[in-house]
Amino acid sequence: MSYRTILLNLDIDRPVKPIANAAVELASQVGARMIGLCAAQPFLSPFAMRATSSAATSAMQQMYRDLEDRMEQVHQEFRAVAAGRVELEWRAEMSAPTEAIVEAARAADLIFMAATEGAHSGDSYGTADPAGVALRAGRPVLVAGSAANPIGGGKIVVCWKDTREARRAVADAIPLLSLARDVVVVSVSSEPDASLRKSNADVVSYLARHNVKARSHISKSVDETIGLLQFVDQSGADLIVSGAYGHSRLRELVFGGITRFLLDETARNRFMSS
Repeated sequence: MSYRTILLNLDIDRPVKPIANAAVELASQVGARMIGLCAAQPFLSPFAMRATSSAATSAMQQMYRDLEDRMEQVHQEFRAVAAGRVELEWRAEMSAPTEAIVEAARAADLIFMAATEGAHSGDSYGTADPAGVALRAGRPVLVAGSAANPIGGGKIVVCWKDTREARRAVADAIPLLSLARDVVVVSVSSEPDASLRKSNADVVSYLARHNVKARSHISKSVDETIGLLQFVDQSGADLIVSGAYGHSRLRELVFGGITRFLLDETARNRFMSS
């Protein structure tokens, strides 16, 4: 597998340059084109909605104009960073950002986004929700951390548990794993056994056949999630690869322990597939 197209989400009220630089650098390394996407929709407060019809209409029209102006500013900032470095496409959508990303994901191999507020942004009008994107897009999601660790060429920890989501994540991450200087496949169990060791060994062997040199690490811990988080904390990883375990219930996303941690983590780079 290779990444031929990367979809970069640019939240309308966040700085453009840091996330654009990171995404363009990765696209350059893997030879991918890039789609820049900025989406937002107007929001009228309940107070404004109670105003006269003409006043509400005027306020909504002004919001659309303001959003269009800001989207064009984001576009120009994005082009200033990326022009001449990778092939570019630009999309601006007057819709909820999460919905826009999920829809545009069909055109890309990888989604690249930031998440400075953790799993749920709390602002569905102007900020994309990485949790919703990870579970609904049908594409791997790379969530850039605030620590500015390198995406390619650093140390990658693969959080391994023999599930569909983890298998998908390992396969989806191969282009990134190929760039890494160090790849560790880590499993945690309260009672590590031969089956677990064979599972890890199979993953290491699978990666080797894709020209990724990886090593296995198995930790013993009464609580698998805590043990895995402790290893991640001590590893100095630049990127964490994992499956995204969760589902949507009554529009409220419910996650397993490691997925919840990785979504709420804001410093590290995280790669997730569902």
